[in-house]
Amino acid sequence: MSDWLDVLREACKASGQPKIAQRIGYSTAVVNATLKGSYKGDLQRVQTAVEGALMGQTVECPVLSAIPRQRCAEHQRAPFSSANPQRVQLYSTCPTCSHNLSGRVAAGGKSS
Repeated sequence: MSDWLDVLREACKASGQPKIAQRIGYSTAVVNATLKGSYKGDLQRVQTAVEGALMGQTVECPVLSAIPRQRCAEHQRAPFSSANPQRVQLYSTCPTCSHNLSGRVAAGGKSS
Protein backbone atom coordinates (compact mmCIF):
# COMPACT_ATOMS: atom_id res chain seq x y z
CA MET A 1 0.00 0.00 0.00
CA SER A 2 1.76 3.18 -1.15
CA ASP A 3 -0.93 5.86 -1.10
CA TRP A 4 -0.53 7.90 2.08
CA LEU A 5 -4.30 8.28 2.57
CA ASP A 6 -4.73 4.51 2.42
CA VAL A 7 -1.93 4.15 4.97
CA LEU A 8 -3.59 6.73 7.24
CA ARG A 9 -6.99 5.06 6.88
CA GLU A 10 -5.61 1.59 7.69
CA ALA A 11 -3.60 2.85 10.66
CA CYS A 12 -6.71 4.54 12.08
CA LYS A 13 -8.72 1.35 11.65
CA ALA A 14 -6.04 -0.62 13.47
CA SER A 15 -5.21 1.81 16.28
CA GLY A 16 -7.90 4.50 16.32
CA GLN A 17 -7.81 8.10 15.17
CA PRO A 18 -6.67 9.62 18.50
CA LYS A 19 -3.59 7.41 18.70
CA ILE A 20 -2.64 7.95 15.06
CA ALA A 21 -3.26 11.69 15.32
CA GLN A 22 -0.84 11.88 18.23
CA ARG A 23 1.70 9.77 16.35
CA ILE A 24 1.69 12.06 13.31
CA GLY A 25 1.56 15.24 15.41
CA TYR A 26 -1.92 16.45 14.48
CA SER A 27 -5.26 16.64 16.24
CA THR A 28 -7.91 13.98 15.91
CA ALA A 29 -10.10 16.59 14.18
CA VAL A 30 -7.46 17.09 11.46
CA VAL A 31 -7.13 13.35 10.91
CA ASN A 32 -10.91 12.96 10.75
CA ALA A 33 -11.32 15.84 8.29
CA THR A 34 -8.45 14.53 6.16
CA LEU A 35 -10.04 11.10 5.92
CA LYS A 36 -13.40 12.66 5.01
CA GLY A 37 -11.77 14.85 2.37
CA SER A 38 -12.90 18.05 4.07
CA TYR A 39 -9.64 19.29 5.63
CA LYS A 40 -9.12 22.94 4.68
CA GLY A 41 -5.55 23.23 5.98
CA ASP A 42 -2.23 22.35 4.36
CA LEU A 43 -2.80 18.80 3.16
CA GLN A 44 0.83 18.54 1.99
CA ARG A 45 1.97 18.90 5.60
CA VAL A 46 -0.41 16.16 6.73
CA GLN A 47 0.87 13.95 3.92
CA THR A 48 4.46 14.62 4.99
CA ALA A 49 3.60 13.70 8.58
CA VAL A 50 1.96 10.44 7.50
CA GLU A 51 4.83 9.54 5.18
CA GLY A 52 7.37 10.09 7.93
CA ALA A 53 5.55 8.72 10.97
CA LEU A 54 3.62 5.85 9.39
CA MET A 55 5.50 5.02 6.21
CA GLY A 56 9.08 5.43 7.43
CA GLN A 57 10.12 7.93 4.78
CA THR A 58 13.16 10.02 5.55
CA VAL A 59 14.92 13.04 4.08
CA GLU A 60 18.60 13.85 4.08
CA CYS A 61 18.86 16.99 6.19
CA PRO A 62 21.96 19.10 5.53
CA VAL A 63 22.21 19.76 9.28
CA LEU A 64 20.93 16.57 10.96
CA SER A 65 21.57 13.88 8.31
CA ALA A 66 18.76 11.35 7.73
CA ILE A 67 15.58 12.27 9.63
CA PRO A 68 11.90 11.26 9.32
CA ARG A 69 9.95 13.51 6.93
CA GLN A 70 7.63 14.79 9.65
CA ARG A 71 10.61 15.89 11.79
CA CYS A 72 11.89 17.87 8.81
CA ALA A 73 8.54 19.67 8.54
CA GLU A 74 8.53 20.30 12.31
CA HIS A 75 12.00 21.88 12.13
CA GLN A 76 10.85 24.10 9.26
CA ARG A 77 7.95 25.43 11.34
CA ALA A 78 9.93 25.91 14.54
CA PRO A 79 10.60 29.50 15.61
CA PHE A 80 14.05 31.00 15.79
CA SER A 81 15.93 30.52 19.04
CA SER A 82 19.39 32.00 19.54
CA ALA A 83 19.78 29.92 22.71
CA ASN A 84 20.23 26.71 20.72
CA PRO A 85 23.09 26.60 18.15
CA GLN A 86 21.47 23.73 16.26
CA ARG A 87 18.19 25.67 16.04
CA VAL A 88 20.12 28.67 14.66
CA GLN A 89 21.72 26.46 12.02
CA LEU A 90 18.38 24.86 11.08
CA TYR A 91 16.64 28.22 10.94
CA SER A 92 19.18 29.51 8.44
CA THR A 93 19.43 26.27 6.42
CA CYS A 94 15.77 25.17 6.13
CA PRO A 95 14.59 28.03 3.87
CA THR A 96 17.06 27.11 1.12
CA CYS A 97 16.82 23.34 1.51
CA SER A 98 15.28 21.26 -1.26
CA HIS A 99 12.87 19.79 1.32
CA ASN A 100 11.39 23.19 2.22
CA LEU A 101 7.58 23.06 2.32
CA SER A 102 6.77 26.53 3.59
CA GLY A 103 8.10 28.82 0.93
CA ARG A 104 9.91 30.79 3.67
CA VAL A 105 13.12 31.93 2.01
CA ALA A 106 16.26 33.21 3.68
CA ALA A 107 17.94 36.35 2.40
CA GLY A 108 19.72 35.49 -0.84
CA GLY A 109 18.12 32.04 -1.00
CA LYS A 110 15.37 30.55 -3.06
CA SER A 111 12.63 28.04 -2.35
CA SER A 112 12.28 24.93 -4.40
